[in-house]
Amino acid sequence: MRLVHTVAEVRREVAAWRAKGESVAFVATMGNLHSGHLDLVAEARAKADRVVASIFVNPLQFGPNEDFDRYPRTLPDDCAKLDPAGCDLVFAPSVDEMYPRGRNNIAQVSVPGISKLLEGEFRPGFFEGVATVVSILFHIVQPDFALFGRKDYQQFLVVRRMVAELHMPLQIVGVPTRREPDGLAMSSRNQYLDPHERSLAPGLYRALSAVAQRLRSGSRDFQGLEEEARRVLEHQGFKPQYLVIRDADDLGAPRADASAWVLLVAAHLGRTRLIDNLEISL
Repeated sequence: MRLVHTVAEVRREVAAWRAKGESVAFVATMGNLHSGHLDLVAEARAKADRVVASIFVNPLQFGPNEDFDRYPRTLPDDCAKLDPAGCDLVFAPSVDEMYPRGRNNIAQVSVPGISKLLEGEFRPGFFEGVATVVSILFHIVQPDFALFGRKDYQQFLVVRRMVAELHMPLQIVGVPTRREPDGLAMSSRNQYLDPHERSLAPGLYRALSAVAQRLRSGSRDFQGLEEEARRVLEHQGFKPQYLVIRDADDLGAPRADASAWVLLVAAHLGRTRLIDNLEISL
């Protein structure tokens, strides 16, 4: 496995693979890797001859009061995990390498509509930051496949739509959420939880699972189910920002006659903001 820091190095390596007719899969990360990230690499390894992973804490997707400065930078540990997982190339650029003209006036990619809902409402500019950096990375790596975790479900939909509408020549592959034994979705932010908060955190998944069971049993009182689940979370010590039932394809309002929905939640537990989702198919 090679570690590189410049666009030119990535392009030279990928060009050499392409000259031999090899396919390329790509995993974009912000580092501080856990088993969920390694699932993406394993899926990438199964999809293509070569695997590229990026490690870049993207300032464009952090708001002014978010945790950009304290987001863990763990490059040596990340590389130690990626090598045995089957990664061929790690691209760990600096901010200046990614945004050589500065990040304040950079051309940005925006996916209208879906980017303004839910996460987009509570984190203005977040999805513009995601779409912009992912677009740049796709242009650098030029992969055949790109793997994204479905834990960040709305992000997965935004990227998939961007690729489709901009006619980018690659396939977006969604990989199921990896969970801890108690149900908590794996996330780099879980390490911010203190022991008591960590004991409460699986309540997020339990709340989604309870709603899912009611939907599978025939309930279609979407608003009532949402409100009840939010009250349960508040009683357990969470501060929910949203807990909603949405159409699985576009996050529009749920239809009673649909056969697929997604439950999405974002809530604070102490100082830590957690998100999760649960896909439901009848």
